[in-house]
Amino acid sequence: TQEVFIQAYQSLSTFRREASFATWLYRIAINASLNKVRKSSRNSLFRLMDSLSGADRHMAVIPDMETEDPEKIIIRREHHEWIQRALDSLPENQRTAIVLSKYENLSQKEIAVIMNTTEGAVEALIQRAKANLRMKLDRHNKKIKKRP
Repeated sequence: TQEVFIQAYQSLSTFRREASFATWLYRIAINASLNKVRKSSRNSLFRLMDSLSGADRHMAVIPDMETEDPEKIIIRREHHEWIQRALDSLPENQRTAIVLSKYENLSQKEIAVIMNTTEGAVEALIQRAKANLRMKLDRHNKKIKKRP
């Protein structure tokens, strides 16, 4: 986060006001994240984006141990882990588009500015990401059904 804000501060003079400040800052954060991912393949874009946004997607899988069935807790955690692996396996541009759309709730226009592409390209990336995720999750579900 510090690197992103230092970079933003140093680049402030290049901000042209063609997009909102938040979109411009997102672009810097995405570039920094992608550079970090390229340098260190063991980190996923999601972990980097979580640290940038302060979000913790893993909070959704913390169970209420007193009221929830342990079997359901385990199943939900397994599903969450499999979805995370499926997301991590997407091509970088699809993963970026789907994360910004679904986790950050940005519009296609904002994503297009951040990714330096067109809205049509963003829409296509999101659709391909959804299709790839659906295919990967369908394969996973078929494997689960084959278990004894």
